[in-house]
Amino acid sequence: MKAKEGVVNILNKVLTVDLTATNQYFVHAKMCENWGYERLHHKVRERSIDEMKDAEKLIEHILYLEGVPNVQRLNTVHVGETVPEQLKLDLQAEQEMLSLLSEGVAHCANVGDFTTRHMLEDMVKDVDAHIDWIEVQLETIKQVGVENYLAEQIKTES
Repeated sequence: MKAKEGVVNILNKVLTVDLTATNQYFVHAKMCENWGYERLHHKVRERSIDEMKDAEKLIEHILYLEGVPNVQRLNTVHVGETVPEQLKLDLQAEQEMLSLLSEGVAHCANVGDFTTRHMLEDMVKDVDAHIDWIEVQLETIKQVGVENYLAEQIKTES
């Protein structure tokens, strides 16, 4: 199926942000594991894997639309040196993704590509949920202090 005007370009932009986030979250997860924050390691690693799965869906959809997926392009991977810094950088990445997805949804509606629009809307729901989770973590740090928050992250999930 031939893509409508501008859709593959938007999908490739989303793919770039997704691949960048995959790397950023993976590094943050490994750092948390190294520091002994097992709960946080598992949560952030899971998010990295989710981003990888999103990238796979995007690549498949771009190919379906007879486009060429651009996996060579990455934005700057921002690595936080502390957990709070990591959370803030991940929040920025998710907010960037939300903005891009919203533009994509609007564009797809304008050009009448409702399949791609639906796919992007599903991604918006996932990004919204992750933004909410990060905001809760940052608020928890603010309320209980970083030391108390990190002490809870040492425990493994039961």
